[in-house]
Amino acid sequence: MNEQDFQTKLGDLIKQIETLPEDQRGPLQTIANETKDRHDRMKKTVADLQESLDYLRLSVKYLVFDLEATRRENDYLRKLVESQSRREGDDMPGTD
Repeated sequence: MNEQDFQTKLGDLIKQIETLPEDQRGPLQTIANETKDRHDRMKKTVADLQESLDYLRLSVKYLVFDLEATRRENDYLRKLVESQSRREGDDMPGTD
């Protein structure tokens, strides 16, 4: 059942409750109103969860980007250190 169907059926239910005698109407109206309130809170909770998931996805993308950049920097620095070590080794006397 989608949102529009739910709202339509709830509205129909409330209209039917209003046709009942006054003594039977009260408890059913309370239940219908509580159902509507719970549904509204559930929609808000789902929206909040979706927003949290979106933020989490974005955070993970940034972390992956940062990790890849760090790996590239580490590779570059390793190569730089290796080339400097080789040059220093070549410059030492008696290594020929």
